[in-house]
Amino acid sequence: MSLPDGYVDIPPGKIAAVVTSLEMLARPVIPPDPVGDWRIRRVAQPDLDWYRDLYARVGWDWLWSQRTRMSDAELAGTIRAPGVEITTLEYDGGDEALLELDFGKKNECELVLFGVTSKLIGTAAGRLLMNHALRRAWAQPLTRLWVHTCSFDHPRALAFYQRSGFRPYRRQIEIAPDPRLDGTLPRDVAAHVPLLD
Repeated sequence: MSLPDGYVDIPPGKIAAVVTSLEMLARPVIPPDPVGDWRIRRVAQPDLDWYRDLYARVGWDWLWSQRTRMSDAELAGTIRAPGVEITTLEYDGGDEALLELDFGKKNECELVLFGVTSKLIGTAAGRLLMNHALRRAWAQPLTRLWVHTCSFDHPRALAFYQRSGFRPYRRQIEIAPDPRLDGTLPRDVAAHVPLLD
């Protein structure tokens, strides 16, 4: 599909992000784990309230909203599906990170969600979590591990994925309703994405 060069108006109430999909086709060299007061914990059957709280604390500043819109049945079916693994980092008595891997497709794994709360940004906890994700994924008979990030995410997210061994293979524009305008997310989150109402 060919798109014209130039600017395109986004309809009122919508937001637009540039989405970059990345993949790795072989196990990378995994750097040494950073030292810190974090502990990795797999959550076998996530409680929905626990998951929603952590999803909000990790992702709302980056406009994560898809899981917030799900009913209990939809969310449970997604995060408790065969092949889905949920992991967190425990720190200072609480859970402060969210990693979701999906092994649902044969020989593939999607890194569906990855992030730490604002409390851990810049502490190298993200590197520990990524090292764990890479070891866990490539312990399976994979031919491909993939992830996507977008221009609403942390400004260093794309470079972090590339340093971890992922290579970009697709770029897309995603247009969606602004979740701050319909009450899905608070109006004061994601200050780096101007609210136009």
